[in-house]
Amino acid sequence: MKQSNTIKEIPEMERPYEKCERKGAHALSDEELLAVLLRTGTHGENALELAKRILYHAGEPGILGLHRFSVERLRRLRGIGKVKAVQISCICELAKRLSKASYQEALCFADPGTIARYYMEDMRHEKQELMKLLMLNTKAKLVGETNVSKGTVNASLITPRELFIEALQKNAVSIVILHNHPSGDPTPSREDMLTTKRILDAGTLIGIELLDHIIIGNNCYVSFREEGML
Repeated sequence: MKQSNTIKEIPEMERPYEKCERKGAHALSDEELLAVLLRTGTHGENALELAKRILYHAGEPGILGLHRFSVERLRRLRGIGKVKAVQISCICELAKRLSKASYQEALCFADPGTIARYYMEDMRHEKQELMKLLMLNTKAKLVGETNVSKGTVNASLITPRELFIEALQKNAVSIVILHNHPSGDPTPSREDMLTTKRILDAGTLIGIELLDHIIIGNNCYVSFREEGML
């Protein structure tokens, strides 16, 4: 079957843009959505064919794999220049922010599930383990958040001192720590448990309560509080 070099060579009823106009964006496949946003293809390849190739290189499942592409990696794909690489990167960031914003109103620091959902899109696509510190006031309102470590999260690399310096500067009375497992499995490791105990013990001495340690997986999480480990 001969491939079409331009979208205009595709029958009008099958073109992504026109299909979106008739049926709405929800009716488009992942490839068609990306093609509409890319607008143009490259030499010998229309926007739809280019979108399919990008998602193929993104891995399985392709649309989630887009989060793993940096601008530099995208530019290594044939036909992807600076403009298209930046466009795709911005699409992914917008998707993350939309997902996070949708949970903002329901965010409750007494409910590990709402915390996990709020930070899920920020953390589950990270290639390395990332630890985030959330600092709360007397009314359990967020007064600050910061990334305290990137890389392997373990007792030798994460020290209570660096966590509590941040918390004391914000006048926090309690904290929540989160980190991700790039494998997608949020089951706590031995190092996770050791790190949590050190932070818990240090917080007790200082007077800053560790409310929870939440491990983010791929659309799943484990809460030390919920599991009775705190």
